Amino acid sequence: MKVVEVNLAKNVARVDIGKTQQWIRLDIINEVPKIGDYVIVHAGFAIYRLDEKEAKETLSLFEEMLRHEAPLY
Repeated sequence: MKVVEVNLAKNVARVDIGKTQQWIRLDIINEVPKIGDYVIVHAGFAIYRLDEKEAKETLSLFEEMLRHEAPLY
């Protein structure tokens, strides 16, 4: 997810992916992100900061997987 706001006083960041935004905790991340950075999020916690190239490659792989996903019905 892309970081769009950081509040270090509360140790949180607002992140965005597509049309979804949410606040996440920064307690366990490997490196404090800045606005514009990308992070891997799990259970409401940022766990790893990615550089833009790595993030875009990862997002592209997720999009490819979703295109080939079988319908649930």
